[in-house]
Amino acid sequence: MRTAFRLNSLITPMLVAGTMAFSAGAALAQKDCPTDLPLAEAGKLTMSINATIPPKQYINEDGDLVGLHVDLGNEIAKRLCLEPVYANVSFEVQIPGLQSKRWDMINTGLYFTEDRAKIMYLIPYTINALALIVADGNPLNVAGPEDLAGHIVGVEIAGFEEKKIREINEEQVAAGLEPMDIRVFNTYGDTFLALGAGQVEAVFAGDAIGKYYQDKGKFTMAVTGLFPGSPGAFATIEPELGNAIADVLNDMLADGTYVEMMDSQGATKIDTWTEWDGTFKAWHTEE
Repeated sequence: MRTAFRLNSLITPMLVAGTMAFSAGAALAQKDCPTDLPLAEAGKLTMSINATIPPKQYINEDGDLVGLHVDLGNEIAKRLCLEPVYANVSFEVQIPGLQSKRWDMINTGLYFTEDRAKIMYLIPYTINALALIVADGNPLNVAGPEDLAGHIVGVEIAGFEEKKIREINEEQVAAGLEPMDIRVFNTYGDTFLALGAGQVEAVFAGDAIGKYYQDKGKFTMAVTGLFPGSPGAFATIEPELGNAIADVLNDMLADGTYVEMMDSQGATKIDTWTEWDGTFKAWHTEE
């Protein structure tokens, strides 16, 4: 049975911190911080991230790690009086790395699924929707996944998007359509390079990613808003930390920081999720 896992409330104070810098002295001027959180390294919140998905997480022209997920991670660490530390790794190693306690938290827009909730504590915080992105001008006149039957479609490896496009393909083949030629890439950066080079004819990705590349004038979002309602979540294997992250998000919701951050980048807030009851929680499925 899936339940929202809650412990006694933990204090989530404010302190001054940056992406790569931290001032422990600032913490002393604020409320007491939780001192017993299970962490990979004391005093630090170590987060895995896959910085290849602009505008949510990427390396900018100056070599800085930026994006909505970075902003959220920094704010969570700040309010826990911890230094934010990022491990920029590919998606497929993030869950194994969490399980082996190489990092404390996955901060990469991980999709909320029942299977993942069996092995981790998931804190949903946004709603995802998917898009089909094609060459500029939509030369194939793609209006839906069925228009990609018989065509080459790129997707990032091992994520919800790959699983979903394969399910769609299977359904379409069963209905008598030609199969898609689905090609997987290590990062979305690689996937869009392949689209620009004509190696794939479409990319299946999140709406925000598609908008970013379309706004740069390189591609066209042929279809948007596909399969809305799948939450993106932070993840940890430590229940105490999961509860502390949820408490911080509730503080951010109360003081307006959460809404401001989400709106600033056009992200869909969690309040559109059918299971949202007004409170952030760490979700875990008990088998």
